[in-house]
Amino acid sequence: MRRALYAPFLIATTIALAGCATSWTVDSQVRSFSQLQALPPEATYRFDRLPSQQAHGAAQDEVEAMAVPALAAVGLRRDDARPRYAVQVTARVAPELSPWADPWWGPGWGGGLGYGRGWRGGAWYGGWGWGPGFGPPADPWYGREVAVVMRELPSNQVVYETRARNDGPYNDSRAVLPVMFQAALQGFPTPPQGERRVDITLPPRGAQPAAPAAAPR
Repeated sequence: MRRALYAPFLIATTIALAGCATSWTVDSQVRSFSQLQALPPEATYRFDRLPSQQAHGAAQDEVEAMAVPALAAVGLRRDDARPRYAVQVTARVAPELSPWADPWWGPGWGGGLGYGRGWRGGAWYGGWGWGPGFGPPADPWYGREVAVVMRELPSNQVVYETRARNDGPYNDSRAVLPVMFQAALQGFPTPPQGERRVDITLPPRGAQPAAPAAAPR
């Protein structure tokens, strides 16, 4: 069962998997809504931000940079001077309890000392602290969600909305989130109806990601 994200605007611990030669598959649950039949010849866009995103500009810059390659791959070109569309992107990541966590290592007598570091409210945080449990923390697990909302200008009418959700043990959010934006835009501008699973294999560092594929539910 997929879990709801615990808190908005949180990118969990990001640790570069330096020298990793192993690929893995990011499976995203995607749901999209479209009012588009086709893209015009000049499908330009600009990014729009909510007030909360404007307050944390550096963090939102990073999220938007993660979405740019996926937008370009479906034919959208950024042009802040002459946009046809306004695009709003969000990314949320939170630590969760692993579905394979040993219940004997869960909350109970005693405590465990751990270190937390991540991105909350657009600001990096870190520190040591005690948490409940009999011993070491359970295997790390993360829930992620990305969303893209596209409005036509100047009417500001929403013409496309899509979300992708994923949970798993991979802690390299800077590698996973761009792939999730790619999954979220799979089928653009006329995506399949209903929720679907989109699998994308994240290759070893230095290689190119595989094309997204919709998997049977």
